[in-house]
This record gives sequence, C-alpha cells and structure tokens, in this order.
Amino acid sequence: MSTPHIGAEPGDFAKTVLMPGDPLRAKFIADTFLQDVRQVTGVRGMLGFTGTYEGRPISVMGSGMGMPSIGIYSYELFKFYGVENIIRIGSAGSYTEKAKLFDVVLATGAVSESSYAKTQSGYDKDFTLPSDELNEKLRASAKKLGIPLIEGNIHSADVFYRQPSEEVPTYWEMLRDEQGCLCVEMESFALFANARVLGKNAACLLTISDSFVSPEITTAEQRQKSFTDMMKIALGAEY
Repeated sequence: MSTPHIGAEPGDFAKTVLMPGDPLRAKFIADTFLQDVRQVTGVRGMLGFTGTYEGRPISVMGSGMGMPSIGIYSYELFKFYGVENIIRIGSAGSYTEKAKLFDVVLATGAVSESSYAKTQSGYDKDFTLPSDELNEKLRASAKKLGIPLIEGNIHSADVFYRQPSEEVPTYWEMLRDEQGCLCVEMESFALFANARVLGKNAACLLTISDSFVSPEITTAEQRQKSFTDMMKIALGAEY
C-alpha cells in the first residue's frame, strides 16, 4: 500500500530513516555508505532507499525544502510505514561565530514563526523539541568517531528570501541573542511537531553551509557530497 506521496510498500523502510532535504544527497548516501541497497520510492523525484550499514537496516530519503514538504513525508513515514526514528541531516546558515563553515550542529530545540504545528494539531508554542533518546545516541556516535558537535537551539524559518524591515532589520540577531539560535534551516520545527503528535522520535544534525557573520559559503556540489561528518554520525548511531 503506497501513500499519495511515497510509492513504497509496507516493510520497505527500516525503523530509522535519515532525511536530507535533497533527494540527490539521499542517493549519494545510499551509494556511498550502504550495502544491499534498493530504491523503494521515487514519486515526484523524491528518492528513498533502504539498505544496511554495518549490518543494521537503515533507510535514507529526501524531504524536500520547507516545513510543508518534510511535514508530509515524515508524517507518512511515521504513520503508515512503521518508521520509529527520523534524523534530519541538512545544511544551515550560521548566526554566530561559534558555528563555522562545515561545523556539525546537533539541535536541542527548533524555534519558529511557522504556524505548522498550530494548524496541524493546535500546538501554539514557538518551539518544538527533538527526542532526548535520539540525541544521546547521536552524541555517543560523534564521540566514538571523534567528531565535535556544537549543540543548541536552531531557527526553522518559513521564508528563505526575507525582505528587510525597519522594525526587525537584524531579526536573526534577535533569534540568536534572545532564543539562543545557533543557525537557521527550514524543516526541523515541523519534523519535531510530527514526532510529538505521533509518539515517535526525531532529531536533527546540521552542517553549516554559509553564515550571516562571515562571507564564506559552500557550493551546491559541496552541500550534496561533502557533509560526510554529519552523515557518518547519523549512520553510526545505534538505534
């Protein structure tokens, strides 16, 4: 039984799914790190794969960009495919010199102006939380691999091209200074909201791809292929 947005059959997905935004990044992870890989969905070009990593079943699937997109895919995976854990692995723009290009951030909370959670389930707070259990597993994996993690809140934005405003000319500084946001991305608030509603587990690892406080920036190819530290941490955790 496929869903409107996922063409897989029951049992095609492992209990744990890694979700990059870019479906080509999902393919890169599957081709590079997994054994016995098979593609299980490709509806609308949103590729999903299942294989094994160090003998353990694991899946990887793109989420698309923004909260409505990851909201659909993560909900269907949790609700209809028996998935228990989803770890978003994505890129982010840094709000602080503490998080530099290619650093890996582990989200301890997602702050957002989005109405996703309120519309979906009546949840009216401006933050959602990841699974403590999953975060502990990711910390243990990073420690084992010797890869440093930066931890803190992240900003899940609804708008990528935000127009300047006299009222909030440096809105990101407010999010950094008042909410403790290390960086910005566009999906985790909705992912965490779905996990809360459905009694599942979600977490988020991000690699800094650009910065509000530095002129550095990564290329699309680097974002697709070079964020391997984040990938290794997510794959190496024992779920």
